[in-house]
Amino acid sequence: MRELILKMSISIDGFVSDLDGENKWMFGSDPEAKAWAVETIWNASLHIMGSRSFQAMAAWWPTSTDVFAPPMNQIPKAVFSRQGPAILRSAYSTAGLNEARAHAGSTQSTERQPGADSWANAYVASGDLTEEIARLKAREGKPIMAHGGVSFARSLIARKLVDQFVLGVHPVALGKGLPLFSELAAPMPPKLIHSKAFPGGVMAQIYRAA
Repeated sequence: MRELILKMSISIDGFVSDLDGENKWMFGSDPEAKAWAVETIWNASLHIMGSRSFQAMAAWWPTSTDVFAPPMNQIPKAVFSRQGPAILRSAYSTAGLNEARAHAGSTQSTERQPGADSWANAYVASGDLTEEIARLKAREGKPIMAHGGVSFARSLIARKLVDQFVLGVHPVALGKGLPLFSELAAPMPPKLIHSKAFPGGVMAQIYRAA
């Protein structure tokens, strides 16, 4: 049986983005923190996400040359969407390739990368969230890794579906924004099982759900 890990980047005051959904602050230049994040993502047998995150990622990662691209492209995906299989059309869109051409020379290529087709072959979960997660957890293998966005992450937390929280706490205070734990019915006391500080100020905090 697989565990479900929720991996999120948050500010020191608990927000995953500002009120407009912007989160450019999480893309720092700390190579050690980035290496840790890549290693963490590789330790998954399935990436799951909500429909908005899927559409954004499916348009970006297939042509990306960033160090995150291999695990994001090569590990199977599941997208949670009421649209059904229609959500997969975004993985066939030319938008990602057009954006890659606009950013060529940075972390984008004009060529599709190994594993890029996995986005178009993602499992589409359209049923009840709790039941769908139970079916995915019942399989053997490395953990399932959830990537959000914030509404999807809140739903997983509210239904107590998360087994482990992997939080990258960034050295920035937003003051206001979109909080991760705003839909808790009662205080949640997770157990800290690992903590690591990186030179650039990011803290890796890993908690086991209570």
